[in-house]
Amino acid sequence: MPDSLWAATAPSPASCPPLSGDRFAELGVVGGGFTGLSAAYHAAEAGAEVVLVEAAEPGWGAAGRNGGQVIPGLKLDPDNLEHRFGAERGRRLVDFAGAAPDLVFELVTRHRIDCGARRQGWVHAVHGRAALRLEEDRMRQWQARGATLEMLDRNQVAAVLGTDEYIAGLFDPRGGWLQPLAYARGLARAAQSAGASLHGMSPATRIVRNADGWRIATPSGNVIAKQVLLCTNAYTDELWPRLSRSLIPVTSYQVATEPLSDELRARILPKGHVSSDTRRLLSYFCMTPEGRLVMGGRGPIRESERREVYAHIVASMHKLFPETSNARVDYFWSGRVAVTLDQLPKICELGPGLWSGGGYNGRGVAMATAIGRLLAKCAGGAAADSLPLPPSKARPLPFHGLRGLAIGLAVAWKLLLDAWEVRRR
Repeated sequence: MPDSLWAATAPSPASCPPLSGDRFAELGVVGGGFTGLSAAYHAAEAGAEVVLVEAAEPGWGAAGRNGGQVIPGLKLDPDNLEHRFGAERGRRLVDFAGAAPDLVFELVTRHRIDCGARRQGWVHAVHGRAALRLEEDRMRQWQARGATLEMLDRNQVAAVLGTDEYIAGLFDPRGGWLQPLAYARGLARAAQSAGASLHGMSPATRIVRNADGWRIATPSGNVIAKQVLLCTNAYTDELWPRLSRSLIPVTSYQVATEPLSDELRARILPKGHVSSDTRRLLSYFCMTPEGRLVMGGRGPIRESERREVYAHIVASMHKLFPETSNARVDYFWSGRVAVTLDQLPKICELGPGLWSGGGYNGRGVAMATAIGRLLAKCAGGAAADSLPLPPSKARPLPFHGLRGLAIGLAVAWKLLLDAWEVRRR
């Protein structure tokens, strides 16, 4: 595992030996992140014979490196989703996205996953007046659908977060936090208990259609399965080029402090909320159970362990929480997030009996778990019309090879817009 706070504090991993020889199964799963583990668990629980292969170990990718924030909903608001997909399908998608955290915390409770889970709510911290208008509209839309969101004013959000850098905050009680690698390892054990076979250090090198379904080739064996789920998301490579070119991988950087004093813990996120802000290049932060402040944000395109590339994350932490300027930073790590142009996750039918899920746009803890369950239903023969998120085709993005240049230009432009909005507030 990459060096991170999560790797240092998670329970030991489940035993997932490399695949050896040929294995026949009803369902083959490629990728041991939240999507693949959830799919394997739900399919096995429904009675399917499941074999999962993972290039490293379950939780190695984004599942074991993210900020652990369990965020309800999608980037797009309910009215937008209903307009896009129609009233009936749109309502189902809104309900599905809003309830995604429920599934996460239900799994944690049912399987007694030791991941420090808590559900004190998520605060979307507002950085400027234009963003405030959008958040007020978002609140009204969710309230009209029965959700109990609340707008915090400047003083309230300062008390909840421990910083006076924001002018307001949208509080959503459906959100929460967990230790992400610990959750992934707990999901792996739950999948095994349900009957799924999990194999680490078994990278899929090729997926080939055959008479009986599909063959997933690995260096030391093959999975021959009637149905296959490709659950590699931001770490999708040339195994299925059309899929990899339909997603935009961006890198998220995080740091974690030493355990803070009781005095600081009483002032910074004192009630255990988690937060991300409304900036285009957002910051997100939480306090772990042992009192470490974790701060994250965007960084260079490639993952890196060089400490100097994390300087802007540390600077953001010190700006939001000046009291931490003397706190030692113990951990630095990064990982990829898959972004889509329309800000919607994707379930793609890549071929007969071959499905993929991904593109969570920074909301992968809840959404990947929920999409994994949908993929298990797809493999079980569920009709496309019965799914809240309609399946689509993987469409390669134009000029995908130039994404590095495009992302660099977009980052510079978004930084300017964020700074301008802060000055105007």
